[in-house]
Amino acid sequence: MTVDPAAWSDPADPQPWRGRSQAWRSPDTLLRAADVLAALIAASLPWSTTAPSIFVGLWLLVVTATIDWRDYARSLAKPALALPFAFLLLALVGTLWSDGAWADRLHAIKPVAKLVLIPPLLYRFSRSERGVWVCLAFLGSCALLAIFSWIVLLNPAWKITATASAGVPVKNYIDQSQEFTLCAFALALPALSFWRAWHTVATIACLALILLFVTNMVFVASARTALFCIAVLLGLFAWRHLSRRAAVLLLASAVAASALAWTTSSYLRQRINDIAVEYQHGHEDISRASTAQRLTYWRKSVIAFAESPLLGHGTGSIKRQFERAAVGQSSLDTEIVSNPHNQTLNVAVQWGLLGVALLYAMWLAHLRLFTGGGLAAWIGLVVVVQNIASSLLNSHLFDFHEGWMYVLGVGVAGGMALRANAERWNNAAP
Repeated sequence: MTVDPAAWSDPADPQPWRGRSQAWRSPDTLLRAADVLAALIAASLPWSTTAPSIFVGLWLLVVTATIDWRDYARSLAKPALALPFAFLLLALVGTLWSDGAWADRLHAIKPVAKLVLIPPLLYRFSRSERGVWVCLAFLGSCALLAIFSWIVLLNPAWKITATASAGVPVKNYIDQSQEFTLCAFALALPALSFWRAWHTVATIACLALILLFVTNMVFVASARTALFCIAVLLGLFAWRHLSRRAAVLLLASAVAASALAWTTSSYLRQRINDIAVEYQHGHEDISRASTAQRLTYWRKSVIAFAESPLLGHGTGSIKRQFERAAVGQSSLDTEIVSNPHNQTLNVAVQWGLLGVALLYAMWLAHLRLFTGGGLAAWIGLVVVVQNIASSLLNSHLFDFHEGWMYVLGVGVAGGMALRANAERWNNAAP
């Protein structure tokens, strides 16, 4: 439906607002608005928690009016779309046998609930040509954050919020490192493609951005989980996109670059050396107990899981299990947390083997979205593999920032990959 703009201000029209209203409610306007809002979610995510939540709500309102519900219902037969709903259903039903407080049960539903935005995102961006808007919005926002990170390292007064780490303008170094890791590896394939096509300027631009993100993690602020993810994703890139000779050359270059970073960055050396310090002295000095804390949380979680292996202790029960385990203990064993810093154990304690099976099935279904070629498939693959790798050391699927990175990445890149696959099939049909 189209509306003549001249009709909006026709003096003969006693109600000119009708034309404006019809224009705003036209399908094309709503679809464009939905894509712009998705880009705003991505752009605001590195800087805020409130703004993305507001944009998500607005996106849901707009996109709901654009969905062909019969077609959408048929698409839910695909595991990639159905499993997030199954996960949320398990979390809801799990409140019935939980031994946690009701406040903890309800609070534990929220991290799972965001996963059900993956299906509408997949549906929308499998029909939209603007998925690249969302990717560029996130990349540009992260690039600005990386530049600003260097600024606040030199002048902490420029920090937007009172963060605990130098060189971190907002949120925390863990979130910042995960963002920069994703952006660096998302750019790796375009850099390789431009280089092979002899597009020198584009290649240099991609490499400059990669260098911006990597040097920030080496010299400014980095999470050790992100460093682990870099090693995993580097191997993935070599396996997916390089010949054996090129892969060996890349890995040798990575070793040389790591040695250079180790010798030039005292910050990086301290981050790595602290692992042994935290393990050895964590029980005496809780301020430097990150490694010892994780090991303690994992041990307690395994014990709790063994007590109820099939269905777990119910939604929001982790805190209650740690309270029970703290009785009569001392030092780190008295800590009571609701996050064991491992995604599998987080799920296992609450929903047992059934929950773990659902978690792994969802990861596998989303990995299968990105088995093809192309940039969208590579970005989606990086998002899923990064989440799986980082979830060995954190509950990143349920954390706000990393969880939304996963939801947006799988939803948008997955939709783009589905669209590209459909176009290939259509072109091959004749």
